[in-house]
Amino acid sequence: MADTSPASLAKELLSILDRDEGRLERIDRYINGKHDDPYMPPQADDEYKLLAKRAVSNWMPLLIGTPAQALYVDGFRPGTAAAGLPQASSSTSPQWEHWQRSRMDARQAAVYRGALGFGHSFVLTEKTKRGVMSKGLSAKRTAALFEDPANDETPYAALTVVTWPKGETLGKARLFDGKREYAVTFKAKGDTESIRVGGGKLHGATECPITRFAASVDLEGRTVGVVEPMIALQNRINQTIFDLLVSQTYTSHEVRYVTGMAPPLQMEMLDENGQVTTDPALAVDSRPKLDGAGNPIPANINHNARRFLFAEDPDVKFGSLPAGPIGSLIDSVDMSIRHLAAISQTPPHHLLGQIANLSAEALLAAETALSRKIAEFQSIFGEAWERVFRLAAELEGDSGAADDFAGEVQWRDMESRSLAQAADALGKLADQLGIPKRGLWKRVPGVTQTEYEDWEQMAEDDDSVGQLASALTRATPDTGIPASPDSEVVAA
Repeated sequence: MADTSPASLAKELLSILDRDEGRLERIDRYINGKHDDPYMPPQADDEYKLLAKRAVSNWMPLLIGTPAQALYVDGFRPGTAAAGLPQASSSTSPQWEHWQRSRMDARQAAVYRGALGFGHSFVLTEKTKRGVMSKGLSAKRTAALFEDPANDETPYAALTVVTWPKGETLGKARLFDGKREYAVTFKAKGDTESIRVGGGKLHGATECPITRFAASVDLEGRTVGVVEPMIALQNRINQTIFDLLVSQTYTSHEVRYVTGMAPPLQMEMLDENGQVTTDPALAVDSRPKLDGAGNPIPANINHNARRFLFAEDPDVKFGSLPAGPIGSLIDSVDMSIRHLAAISQTPPHHLLGQIANLSAEALLAAETALSRKIAEFQSIFGEAWERVFRLAAELEGDSGAADDFAGEVQWRDMESRSLAQAADALGKLADQLGIPKRGLWKRVPGVTQTEYEDWEQMAEDDDSVGQLASALTRATPDTGIPASPDSEVVAA
């Protein structure tokens, strides 16, 4: 670690944002469908350019949305160190209260989509007037410094831009280190001389309160999302679709022709000398039109499938040119999309929509690669969320939960299974393997953390009633006289 003064950290972090701006802007353009134009001839006219615009077939949102829609944190189970109990309640823990206060049930999707798109995103955990809250930060506005970018989960400094500079208005940013937060102003990301750092204030944590969510980190500390590796293949698909549109526009229709016959002229359009009116737009060499310098205006011919063509001149010939084949281009588009599915680990039927006559086993095999990919993201993002929960506990003043590394994020099971199948499978696990029934409650499809805890509370209430009845039975002496049907047991 070199110079760790706030001013030096701010300059380094803003220079990182300046360095990565072009790369992240390109990724952002492709996510939003603003792709590079396909190849066109140098003399391409407006019609070609319109076809190039329509050739964009944006697959990037689907590559991001498919795994992101399967990532949903549904609960957090503190470890034994958090409360000193064998099993602590999730919904009553300060960490989960902070989660609900931050509205992360809805906002967590933006964190995943940012990490999957750009390679990484961030979450800031801080004290507010409403309590400890967390919020997602974009990779385009936020940068962090790590001593070991490949293995460290805690940055020693991070900066997030609040507003970009515009005209004479300075840009504003927030800088965090292990103890303090600083206000930063700057004129431009690359202008290190204009950076000013204000006085710091304690943020309440013992480490930087910004957590990185990285989709994939190599041993060099580089993060890669699902978009950047697919840009070349996306360009190939766009080029193939552009070629298909050009072929479809110019060669896919049968062309009819006539030789040896001139179209009739617009005889009703005569000038004051009785001559046929000429077109001034076709004047010779674009000079001012002289009498007779332009071409006569032909009459419009209403030619369609309901009309019959004929000519008086026997030398007139009618014919047609066959349409060009476009099947090979359609096959090429299909092949490129299959390549996209294989490289991105997205099931082909998600992209092509071809699921007819597929058995349950075939669908499961097609989803296997995606399931492994989602499991990897859950493992990576789960560790990041656990750090967020520890930071929230520390800011709440819960030192035990702040040091709890045994807590676990609970991911919702997003696989589509019928309730009858799940109930049958869970019943067999309980009967044949002897697994406690309560241990299988969380595996019921669609059950939420709140429902699970309601079930536990109801089970404890039922159990307490049963224990009270047993205690009353043991405390009542057996006189051998049968109890009257009208008698009642009253518990004081």
